[in-house]
Amino acid sequence: MAKLLMWFLGVFFVLTKLVDSYEFEEFFYNKTEGAFLESVYGASAAAAPPLMIGLTIIHGAAARGAVCLDGTLPGYHIHRGYGSGANSWLIQLEGGGWCNSVRSCVYRKKTRRGSSNYMEKQIPFVGILSNRAEENPDFYNWNRVKVRYCDGASFTGDSEDKAAGLQYRGKRIYQAAMEELMSKGMRYAKQALLSGCSAGGLASIMHCDDFSNSLPHTKVKCLSDAGLFMDANDVSGGHAIRDFFGGVVKTQSLQNTLPRTCTNHLDATSCFFPQNLIGNIRTPLFLLNTAYDSWQLQESLAPHTADPHGLWHDCTLNNERCSPSQIQFLQGFRIHMLNTVKRFAASRQNGLFINSCFAHCQSERQDTWFSDNSPTINNKPIALAVGDWYFDRSGVKAIDCAYPCDRTCHNLVFK
Repeated sequence: MAKLLMWFLGVFFVLTKLVDSYEFEEFFYNKTEGAFLESVYGASAAAAPPLMIGLTIIHGAAARGAVCLDGTLPGYHIHRGYGSGANSWLIQLEGGGWCNSVRSCVYRKKTRRGSSNYMEKQIPFVGILSNRAEENPDFYNWNRVKVRYCDGASFTGDSEDKAAGLQYRGKRIYQAAMEELMSKGMRYAKQALLSGCSAGGLASIMHCDDFSNSLPHTKVKCLSDAGLFMDANDVSGGHAIRDFFGGVVKTQSLQNTLPRTCTNHLDATSCFFPQNLIGNIRTPLFLLNTAYDSWQLQESLAPHTADPHGLWHDCTLNNERCSPSQIQFLQGFRIHMLNTVKRFAASRQNGLFINSCFAHCQSERQDTWFSDNSPTINNKPIALAVGDWYFDRSGVKAIDCAYPCDRTCHNLVFK
């Protein structure tokens, strides 16, 4: 009976984690966790109980003022490596949206995305964090860490709003987490990979060179999953995502903390978009993305503000309900993305896996990271592509054919 209970708890936390992979909480508030849970339940239930890892609070963060939005201490989850992976470290920066105004940040600080008081005490380690070789062939025995996200700006802010009781200290949180992990052995790492999904994928790009500089004698690379948020026009011809990111930048005064290599010649909002950052990153970087990212479709390309009459509603929930003209628009978005990464892909040290699926955060889901029917490009699943790139077994510049040619996709369908 106890084992059965643990299995159900494990499935519940996997599903909760999948919900968290999406940035629906703070953007336009048009998705509920319950509805999303229903949408992905059938494809997401784990076949075996996942490894559950407890939360560690970073007590040393207080001294450097590295606190969540509400002033509570940040945290992380760690599972120690062993054997050949004992001196290798995989750090995953958690995603989970952004807040773009004082009002939305005040709301956020009363959730697990703004306060450690509300964080789960345990979370499942699946996908790239799994401890099973059959689920995570290259990183299963590494030291694997999930750094929790509670600042609302992809670990980049360093300011405060005393009147609203808000601490925008994402950059300090990142630094405090790295300092603590260094004290736990990461400073002796022979190999390290900084990863993240969605808002965490953006953070892994932002901090990639910092991470590498902190480990000068270590083989360091970075992985951004579903973090390639495009500065693209929405279906009305407007700029929904740029307007939103502009709010994030203004609210947290990010013009003071975004990479100078970008802000020296572009406005701060432009420097919150990965397409304007990836060209200046010196550390080897792998971009894992879908050409028709579900989150970008729903909240950047066709949010309600750009589609008040709901003409795109069915298409955003189920790709099979998209009209020919809507697919044509999405093909234009794909071409824009591919043109954006051309120069990035030309570098031998960088990796690329852009498949033609309607999905988001493929490294965090077991079914898309590595399973019997995982999505593939040229018969290679994502986990093996990332592994081949990290270990220099082969160069990986995998770009899928345009929708609907890929039959291996695990397309998300929402109810």
